Amino acid sequence: MTSVDSETRQHRIVELARTRGRVEVVSLAEELDVASETIRRDLKALAARRLLKRVHGGAVPAETAAFESGLEFRSQVDLAQKQRIAHAAVGLLHGAETVYLDEGFTPRLIAQQLADQRLTVVTSSLLAAEALAHSSTATVLLLGGRMRGRTLATVDHWAVEMLRGLVIDVAFIGTNAISRENGLTTSDPAVAAVKSTAVAVSRRSILVAAHSKFGLSNFCRFADVPDFEAIVTGSELGFAEAKSYEVLGPTVLRV
Repeated sequence: MTSVDSETRQHRIVELARTRGRVEVVSLAEELDVASETIRRDLKALAARRLLKRVHGGAVPAETAAFESGLEFRSQVDLAQKQRIAHAAVGLLHGAETVYLDEGFTPRLIAQQLADQRLTVVTSSLLAAEALAHSSTATVLLLGGRMRGRTLATVDHWAVEMLRGLVIDVAFIGTNAISRENGLTTSDPAVAAVKSTAVAVSRRSILVAAHSKFGLSNFCRFADVPDFEAIVTGSELGFAEAKSYEVLGPTVLRV
């Protein structure tokens, strides 16, 4: 196999991962007509370049400045873990009367669990607002602005200016990537501006993120790890790695 063939094959693997949401070693080996060990080496190389993230038996796409997963992908990957995270996050309300829900699929799951609570929910997410549309107890304030089709959330100065005029008890924030060195990052500067403003105007900020987001960095930093009171993630995140984030300030809950 020449180096050119290797590069072409790896490029194809990344394309397949981004299209399908996940690729498996065995099926890739059959589809690309190479040995399984060759695919494993490819996945290791792509993970080192932070284009993919290894999972048992294969890999999933890592979000980068050039690639951001859509809602369909987010609603299918790590779903059971995200449901556990949402349930645990609601347990951290601690009497909050005003809540901010970030864009993304996990905040939508949190919204579903807030439908019977008496509080005010501020959100940039059309999905979160829709989940609360028929609530008789929750008041929903949807931020204005340009809607991003990939996430069905609002951004730009309209959303930021609305947030700046508020004081929120607790914000549930998602992220594309989190690392000890670079903090919390996302791929779009407009999204980063909304997230950073939400953190700034909230008394308490809680990160809700699946284990696959850890150890990665993206293009736009919007917060540092110590900005958060708590990080809620899945038990899939290793104990030692969780502790390495906890020493930076937040409590890390593995659920």
